[in-house]
Amino acid sequence: MTAPAPFSPVIAGAASPNAPAPATPKNVPHHGGPANPSIDALRERFGAAIRRVDVVWGETTVVVEGARLGEVVGWLHDDPAQRYDLLADITAVEFRDAEMPIEVVWHLRSLPYRRFLRLKVLIEKTQPFSVPSVWSIHKSADWLERECFDMFGIKFEGHPDLRRILMWEQYREGYPLRKDFPLRGRFSRSEQLRQALAANPEARYSMEELDIAQAYEDLPDDMRRRLSTGEKTGE
Repeated sequence: MTAPAPFSPVIAGAASPNAPAPATPKNVPHHGGPANPSIDALRERFGAAIRRVDVVWGETTVVVEGARLGEVVGWLHDDPAQRYDLLADITAVEFRDAEMPIEVVWHLRSLPYRRFLRLKVLIEKTQPFSVPSVWSIHKSADWLERECFDMFGIKFEGHPDLRRILMWEQYREGYPLRKDFPLRGRFSRSEQLRQALAANPEARYSMEELDIAQAYEDLPDDMRRRLSTGEKTGE
């Protein structure tokens, strides 16, 4: 039997031992200031795929061409001079202005170099809400991409199991963090309950995990009768 490879912990800052000791930054300008040291290498490597670079409150954001996102993330992960080995978060931003694109956001950290980089892909609302998955590079993207899909409807092409993670799989009301999502939801509470019961939750969950059937039994007879006919009450 082959012995397992020895485990080597990642030491923050180990790749740049001569760098100054980390300290809380002071008097950081709102806009401008020094960019992340990886920016020059990114521009040299990917050229026009790097659409824009912003430095806000000392943090560097790079707007990337969507079709080349996987290349950019893979290079940042694998290149010995970059080593962005931690995908901290994936999220999205939709603005109230209907003309502004949706922003899909990735937060990357290089622990060996103590660097933080924010990547963005802008999606016009007339275009499909789709971006490449980075699951093959960062396995931590698994649930992060599912959450972003669940809340915003962003499809991550290449994800091995893209389905809802916070809402139940039969949820049909839309995407709760989109600006067009009504505060009350599109369905009444009675309709939500009726759909949940129709989905036969006992086939998937134990009664210890989900006691919705017991809650249904506690409803008054007239309400159970109205729910069974599909009547929408409470609007």
